Amino acid sequence: MKQKHPLRIIPLGGLGEVGKNMIIYEYNDESIIVDSGIMFPENDMLGVDYIIPDMQYLKDKKKTVLGIIYTHGHEDHIGAVKHVLDIVQAPIYTTQLTRGLIEAKLARNGNGQRADINTIKAGDQVALGPFMIDFFHVCHSVPDGIGLGIHTPQGLLVHTGDFKFDQTPVDNWPTDFARLAELSQQGVLALMADSTNSERAGWTPSEKVIDQALDNIFREASGRIIVASFASLISRMQQVANTAEAHNRKIAFVGTSMVDNAKISRKLGYLKIPDSQFVSLEQALKMPPSQIVLMCTGSQGEPSSILGRLADGRHSQIDIQMGDTVILSSHPIPGNEEVVYRTINRLIRRGANVLYESIAPVHVSGHASSEELKLMLNLVRPQFFVPIHGELRHLTQNARLGVQVGIDPENICVVENGQVIEFQNGYMRKAERVPGSYVFMEGSVVGGLGPDTMQEREKLSQSGILIVNVILDTLTGALRDEPEIHSYGFYLSPETLLKQTIRDAIPRANGNLKEALLKAIRAQVYEETLRRPLIDVNIHRI
Repeated sequence: MKQKHPLRIIPLGGLGEVGKNMIIYEYNDESIIVDSGIMFPENDMLGVDYIIPDMQYLKDKKKTVLGIIYTHGHEDHIGAVKHVLDIVQAPIYTTQLTRGLIEAKLARNGNGQRADINTIKAGDQVALGPFMIDFFHVCHSVPDGIGLGIHTPQGLLVHTGDFKFDQTPVDNWPTDFARLAELSQQGVLALMADSTNSERAGWTPSEKVIDQALDNIFREASGRIIVASFASLISRMQQVANTAEAHNRKIAFVGTSMVDNAKISRKLGYLKIPDSQFVSLEQALKMPPSQIVLMCTGSQGEPSSILGRLADGRHSQIDIQMGDTVILSSHPIPGNEEVVYRTINRLIRRGANVLYESIAPVHVSGHASSEELKLMLNLVRPQFFVPIHGELRHLTQNARLGVQVGIDPENICVVENGQVIEFQNGYMRKAERVPGSYVFMEGSVVGGLGPDTMQEREKLSQSGILIVNVILDTLTGALRDEPEIHSYGFYLSPETLLKQTIRDAIPRANGNLKEALLKAIRAQVYEETLRRPLIDVNIHRI
């Protein structure tokens, strides 16, 4: 039976980048949202705390949203929950652990009371208007992850979320092959599949690989062990705690998010650590170094994180000591490599023995590699394939994998944020584009930083700024005093000819004096320094 209305897929984040994942599924002016995450700023995004999806599309559609579904508890999927709830008043559906992490995040922001959160579990089914959602378990690097079977009037979609096919996960709960096969039997219109590791050949190693690596490190370390990871990487917390217990060490969690997430995970039964294994940071600092493990945030080298402050000697309670072993249990997010390696160098300079993915198997990815992605495609057998979650190169490579397993290239759609896809009566097409750019967060300001401001900051960081103050006589227009010249971020010789340039330019100015001075100053500064700083001219008349 032909359907009058198309099924619309509106990607607002995660397509064309790693992070800030967010997709809207819409039918006949009713919609559901899947995830709303944040992204770390790139090296040239100076002063930016984090980035959220552009949600302009939702502002006119906020009353049409029937529900918000979160697939798992990582920041790149739940980090922007507060910002979505500022626009959309819709119920949230997610698993128990993800709910706990979201509630803690909202409570820290002071708006936890207004969230309507419904706990679901793998195997449940929820009806939201024209959508019927099947929730199935997927294995990832945080427990309680789910994928979605989204039944719509136009057909069945499978949205994988982040996943891998780990046969021996830390929580002993592998991805639900049987449910994926059942969905396949119903006939899948389109598969929306994670692309993060599409460039990696073979299979992603099991989390179990890390156990042996940690055991070897703990056996050889004579001093303190400091493990840096994401605060939402609950499985890694469990592995570190297990190894600490085996080597007669106590564990202390450091940092608000790490402490909160460990507390929530223990309370809900996802993190199994006896009380006797826990100590506070204050207790840990009084214990012999060989008896303690500190677990903290900062594996991405974030300056404000615990590890970032340790690397710079800015932590109020902890200093890196000779003999400390520091483990970075994560993979640098694309674009963040320089910051991570700079942090490693600073830790080594302070006397730490630093171990990271390149030299020790202390991290494995939570994302499927190429053979697993092909297995997902063969399990689901979709008519259409839309790669999600990744930079354009990841999406494109995932599309190639789709062709390799026999999907018609005409039935594969690679798009970036803002490009709407429509399905109607067995056909797929690209529709209009909607806003899908970056929204920068600085402090509590949403979107206050635009491209022009970011370009100015980049130029300031590279070329510095020159401020010129000129005082003129109101009646004659002549200089009343010597021009004041202040340079910041670059060197300007005391013997500069700039003051004479300013004196000469004032009487020759025809019309706009400020523009005339700017032009003359730019030319003179470049002649003297071969640099083009930002220049600000202030004219005062007395």
